[in-house]
Amino acid sequence: MLQTDQKVSLAVSTVVFALRPHPTTGRMTLWLPLVRRIREPYEGRWALPGGPLEPDEDLAASAQHTLERTTGLTPRYLEQLYSFGAVDRSSVADRDGRVVSIVYWALTRPEEMARAIDGENVEWFVADDVSGLAFDHDQIVRYALDRLRAKITYSPIAHAFCDDEFTLAELREVHEAVRGCRFDPANFRRQALASGWFEPTGRSVQGTSHRPPALYRFRPSEETS
Repeated sequence: MLQTDQKVSLAVSTVVFALRPHPTTGRMTLWLPLVRRIREPYEGRWALPGGPLEPDEDLAASAQHTLERTTGLTPRYLEQLYSFGAVDRSSVADRDGRVVSIVYWALTRPEEMARAIDGENVEWFVADDVSGLAFDHDQIVRYALDRLRAKITYSPIAHAFCDDEFTLAELREVHEAVRGCRFDPANFRRQALASGWFEPTGRSVQGTSHRPPALYRFRPSEETS
């Protein structure tokens, strides 16, 4: 039976997605950083970066500060994803009471990855392979993966993984990495150009031995979609 005087606390966690080569296939795939817990509950288990909501911080600021402190990352794309606050969540979250987690997700570009921390208590994992995480973070990761794979089909969210200028082949690689499948180059090109989400820069990749591929950029209004 739920106690009416049960303590309720707020926490902020972040699911960070980045594209890296798969350790076996070498193809680009989704990775995420996890933090090893150094205290109970779940001491020694991996968990999403996060922590309690400080009374003097708003939600987004708390997510940003916790993420930078634990992983070194300061991604430009940070968005509130979902709230996890089941009534019985105290049984998996905190021995002292119920914890409601406000979960953000961050998508990182290649240059942002250069600032990522790799250490004893911070490690990157292939997103589809993680399991046995602390708290209910397995559920949160699965939700974030499903949400990302759905959203990339109807929005220009791929821009969060791309450099400011990119080729259609690089954009296709982002879609293939996120969705876990191959696309026919000609069909992808036709559908991508028809979306209207990006525009040609008038420039092309230099130094190639064949016809240089054209460079594109996302339209400014679409990057906020």
